[in-house]
Amino acid sequence: MGNICGKQSQDVDPFDQPGRTVGSTPSANPAPRASVPPKVTGQGRQLGGYGTTSNTSKQDARSAAASAAEERASKANQPKGKLGRDLAKEKQQTRTGTLNAVSQDERRRRDVDQTAEARNWN
Repeated sequence: MGNICGKQSQDVDPFDQPGRTVGSTPSANPAPRASVPPKVTGQGRQLGGYGTTSNTSKQDARSAAASAAEERASKANQPKGKLGRDLAKEKQQTRTGTLNAVSQDERRRRDVDQTAEARNWN
């Protein structure tokens, strides 16, 4: 069975073709190989800078990275728009403040339900 649109396979037996004997060498050369790079002797080059860097420049880079991180953190904490202000207000609430707000909402809903029930009773 096979594919309707496919071609009929040619049953090729690898032993039908002439091969080589055990002692003979292959007729074609294998793919050429790249040469091995020479070994580096002495001190290697430092990446990311021009020439040698001193300890003070490493500290300058560290302090610059720290100040950039602090700047990003301060920008991330600023509220953005109405939703950002609302989120900041929610984050400032304590657990008891949140529970009190939910409790007041529930009391208001019960009062409205009682008023509607009293109105429908009469």
